[in-house]
Amino acid sequence: MGNGYLALVIVTLVIGLAAQGYVNHKLKRYSNVRASNGMTGAQMARQMLAYYGIQGVEIRRGGPGQDFFDPRSNSVTLSPDAFDATSITATATACHEVGHACQHAMGYAPMKVRGAIVPVANMASNAWIFLLMIGIFMNMAGLITAAIIMYAAVVLFQLVTLPVEFNASRRAMAYMGTVGLPAAEQKGAFDVLRACAFTYLAAALTSILQLLWLLGQNRD
Repeated sequence: MGNGYLALVIVTLVIGLAAQGYVNHKLKRYSNVRASNGMTGAQMARQMLAYYGIQGVEIRRGGPGQDFFDPRSNSVTLSPDAFDATSITATATACHEVGHACQHAMGYAPMKVRGAIVPVANMASNAWIFLLMIGIFMNMAGLITAAIIMYAAVVLFQLVTLPVEFNASRRAMAYMGTVGLPAAEQKGAFDVLRACAFTYLAAALTSILQLLWLLGQNRD
């Protein structure tokens, strides 16, 4: 394990910190730039839903850092910074989450696939490391293999998540362009969404590296 695992930890840590630092920089920068239409994130979300004729989606005010679409309740939750603010960051965040609502309403295939994988991924993400440790401690190759398979399911979920997130951002940008958001503000929104996408890419990359390392150790 030794040096190889230490190198893996360092590489994944650098990737994660770089992605998080980049997204924090962009979010903070455009949180201080007010959208010219003066609309809050919640208002933009409702307007985008109306534009696409999507009904029955509730826009909720969540806690700090809570920005997500929940297909179970068919609702979009926005953090206070996105719900109440009139910044470019708030606009981009709100429209991105409504992009997920659009996917759900229109039966976007990758979102259906991701939804089907969620139960398995949730179980595997919590159990694989314990199974791996038990397998190593008891020197049971079968448990180690099972742990790797479970971790592979987590990696698969992260890979399927990528097109879902990218598509939601494309829908957000298309809407903002359609309603006449100035080019400079569209660019700011794109910078925010691209930065957020990097966090998903970083997570997928680090997970793939971890999986490859586990597969290599299992062969040895």
